[in-house]
Amino acid sequence: MKRNLSQCGIAAAVSALACAFSSGALAAEGIGLPQPMPAFLSNADAQAQGIRCEAVGDDVLAHQTGKYAGSDMISGFVLNLLSQWQLPNGATAVAQGALAVAQNAANQVSAQVKTYANVIDPTQGGTTGANSGANPNATATGGQSVSVNGVSQITQVAGNGNTGANAATLSYDNNAPQLANLPGAANQPGASASNATGSIRAGISFGSHGVNVTLQTPAGIATQNIVPGNAQQAGAIAQLLQVAGNNQQVANQLQLSLQTQQMTSRMIRQTGVLQALRNLH
Repeated sequence: MKRNLSQCGIAAAVSALACAFSSGALAAEGIGLPQPMPAFLSNADAQAQGIRCEAVGDDVLAHQTGKYAGSDMISGFVLNLLSQWQLPNGATAVAQGALAVAQNAANQVSAQVKTYANVIDPTQGGTTGANSGANPNATATGGQSVSVNGVSQITQVAGNGNTGANAATLSYDNNAPQLANLPGAANQPGASASNATGSIRAGISFGSHGVNVTLQTPAGIATQNIVPGNAQQAGAIAQLLQVAGNNQQVANQLQLSLQTQQMTSRMIRQTGVLQALRNLH
């Protein structure tokens, strides 16, 4: 299904968020997984250095922050989203979606979208009882109220033996964006599913207010949200895991691949000089 980009309502968010990443950026947060200290912090000199200029190669610049891709450089993108939850009694919930946006030589923009949601409950809706791992005496709240421009990843856990992770990756590619093949997915902007009692739900939607993915289980929730930027605030990506139970397996995954237009060597030099001048003030 092809839709005009304005109907999808997320181009502004993607353009704004692309400026927050460098090429090949990777953000990840997991339950109980320590994050390494960046080398430039562990090796920092305590003494202030004088201002000096030094030529550096692309191998060094590739690992630096503060670089961005202007919106005029982006000619298309592919967004893949996946949230999945497995309870210890075998019940599972999955929400998945993909969006591909392309711009042709006449600057006309089109979009294709696929969505999929599925819930499997071998207990026939009895997941609120024994073996679900849910703990009615435990709570994990507060993450929904956090507002961050750019990318936020929040994990809240009250329980033992849980495995979970938030992961978001962004890459740049010169190839034309292609929609991922999602088995069982429909060419629709939204999908939802639940078990017989509604205690487990999975849903995903692409709309004018952005992208929303939500998993709800007796042991907690997992969400992914993309909010378009506007005059008052920048765009944002938010990944949230809240687990109030034991032996849960849950994950949020987001992949964004941006198609960049081919640039001549002269254009690359001009862009580099412009960015350097902007960083001088």
